[in-house]
Amino acid sequence: MSEDQTNSSGYYFDNSSSKVQSSFVFSGPIFVILMVMMVTLVVVIVLGNALVILAFKVDKSLRRQCNYYFLNLAISDFLVGAFCIPVYIPYILTGRWTLGRGLCKLWLVMDYLLCSASVFSIVLISYDRFLSVTRAVSYRARQSMTHQAIFKMIAVWVLAFVLYGPAIIFWELVVGRSRVPKDECFAEFYYSWYFLLSASMLEFFSPFISVAFFNLSIYLSIRRRRLQAQLHLQMSEPASAQGEGTPLSHNWGYGMKLALRGSIHSQTSSPSLGKLDPSTSRAAQPSRLSRDKKIAKSLAIIVCVFAICWAPYTLLMIIRAACRGQCIQHHWYEVTFWLLWLNSAINPFLYPLCHSSFRRAFNKILCPRRHTTPPSSVLRATL
Repeated sequence: MSEDQTNSSGYYFDNSSSKVQSSFVFSGPIFVILMVMMVTLVVVIVLGNALVILAFKVDKSLRRQCNYYFLNLAISDFLVGAFCIPVYIPYILTGRWTLGRGLCKLWLVMDYLLCSASVFSIVLISYDRFLSVTRAVSYRARQSMTHQAIFKMIAVWVLAFVLYGPAIIFWELVVGRSRVPKDECFAEFYYSWYFLLSASMLEFFSPFISVAFFNLSIYLSIRRRRLQAQLHLQMSEPASAQGEGTPLSHNWGYGMKLALRGSIHSQTSSPSLGKLDPSTSRAAQPSRLSRDKKIAKSLAIIVCVFAICWAPYTLLMIIRAACRGQCIQHHWYEVTFWLLWLNSAINPFLYPLCHSSFRRAFNKILCPRRHTTPPSSVLRATL
């Protein structure tokens, strides 16, 4: 290949930019440190997501429509840790791809497919939570209709494959020849900025806007219910002063539980919240403000983690392709690449592990002795 070439597809390669891995050969302590960090990430991803999958299998109470989306997210993230990262580790540490072109194609398809499926699953989870708050009654009525959840899960995987799969498989056939060196492995559209920009609109920008919109709507809806409940209590103070209790609305109780637990399963308000007097409501104002702040913080974390893990990679890939590999050094691309995989390690803790019903299932799996009730205690409970 000459020093500067432009292929028939219109994107540029030179000797320095096409050898994307050759300068990354590590030795000594750096090699060991990187190996330990990568293996640790693999273990966290595999164990965290395997726990979610196992909980869904052993606890039948989790098999509701909303929880299938957590399962979908866990499956995609689990495969990232079980296949994509282990295959990539020798490549990044040695600087050479030695597994052949066939496995290279398979690895690229799987990596792009799984990362995209993870993103779309996060959007689906946010949308499901949005419906659970804004359309609570109809949402609970559809919880047993698991076929709808399965259909949406299949749609996620189909969309994730269509986004990059055909381009990875057929790009070189359309162009006429491959521009990837034999000892390297990257997608043929690596420097095609127009394709990356179009794909990024579907893989990052649209999902990010959707996740931000859904979570902001959830917070505003819960906040609005809080304000309505406070107004209701203030208007009923004269009656309460005469000793009459003021029942809280069902919707407010449901919204309170969503706020406190971050759960989409709550169906009724707590009996202890059935009646409150004005003095109690006034005393509860600081705690309600604190809860609102916690809700806003938790929802903001979801959006920010998604943006931090995905935005650098997406923007850097577009810039790198637009300037044909001359303005961005490859090690920055590698850093953003690992941020994507780090998201697969964070997701089990950010979604299912913060979900009350999943936590109960995890406790049963990890600490089975704590959940085995002695016969004597059962007898005492029934008396």
